[in-house]
Amino acid sequence: MTIKRIWAGRVLSISATAGLAVGGIHPASAAPPDALVAAAKQEGQLTTIALPHDWCGYGSLIAAFEKKYGIHVNELNPDAGSGDEIEAIKANKGNKGPQAPDVIDVGLSFGPSAKKEGLLQPYKVSTWGSIPAASKDAEGYWYGDYYGVLAFEVNADMIDKAPADWGDLLKSEYRNAVSLAGDPRSANQAIQAVYAAGLSQGKGDATKADQAGLKFFADLNKSGNFVPVIGKAASLAQGTTPIIVRWDYNALADRDTLKGNPKVQVIVPKTGVVAGVYVQAISAYAPHPNAAKLWMEFLYSDEGQLGWLAGYCHPMRYNELVAQKKVPPALLAKLPPASAYNGAVFPTLDQQNATKDVVTKGWDQVVGANVK
Repeated sequence: MTIKRIWAGRVLSISATAGLAVGGIHPASAAPPDALVAAAKQEGQLTTIALPHDWCGYGSLIAAFEKKYGIHVNELNPDAGSGDEIEAIKANKGNKGPQAPDVIDVGLSFGPSAKKEGLLQPYKVSTWGSIPAASKDAEGYWYGDYYGVLAFEVNADMIDKAPADWGDLLKSEYRNAVSLAGDPRSANQAIQAVYAAGLSQGKGDATKADQAGLKFFADLNKSGNFVPVIGKAASLAQGTTPIIVRWDYNALADRDTLKGNPKVQVIVPKTGVVAGVYVQAISAYAPHPNAAKLWMEFLYSDEGQLGWLAGYCHPMRYNELVAQKKVPPALLAKLPPASAYNGAVFPTLDQQNATKDVVTKGWDQVVGANVK
């Protein structure tokens, strides 16, 4: 392990495991090392990608990071999917300019694959010990940040009776109404939506959920109910996509943002309740590696974790924060009741990888809808 030192204004050495306490113990409330803060400020910029301001409270988190450290956040393509983020790293390996992302926030299956391709660099935050082992790479190349479940976001001004389960989406009353919040050929959210639909139709058989999901969306497309448009708050409000299948935290955030115009209902389906874990990672080619590490320290601090929760995303340190009574009661009251998540399925990494392979390769042939 190298020692971080700043001497005469120069960064002499920055360890990939900055923030490790003596003996490898990570105090949950540990502050980022002063040397890291200084090195990040010297770089002066952080480049992010695929972080919409209404996703998991990222708008407030970015503003808080800029204010706290005086580091400008350069935001690339907020609406990009996980696959787009990986491609952005590949396309900018030799680029130190503003189009090269420093950090990524991707679906769980994209973390290990990006590590295998040599696209990530390891870093363990000060609160590393409080991140569940099952949700992080042991070497620190990627680590879980938050999770939610797939739900139906419904424009209640247009839809008289909201669908209660996946099978309801096939009803004639939802013609030209159902959309996904991403392209299932590249976006993790949409890929997992296909899996969830298949899990529901296959009566919980996880081994066949991906194929069953493709068949479900093929039927949805043939019935005229599927809208091949990436659903967003704007398209929901305009009536282009009256029903969007998306993570509950996005739907709940839209409900707040739209303020009743239109009225938004968020329905967790009765079956096929699939939870998705997203992960953070730093690009191996990050132009601003120290700013990237400081960003990770910020996100995994109490402040960052509560910022995600304020955006309706359950952060990885959620149980710890609740146990320590660090979550404001008013914030807890805004979250859906725990009963809505009963029976939620957390697909294993192997299942997610298998689903990603089947869905991305089979969508065009089986479903044939060009989502854009």
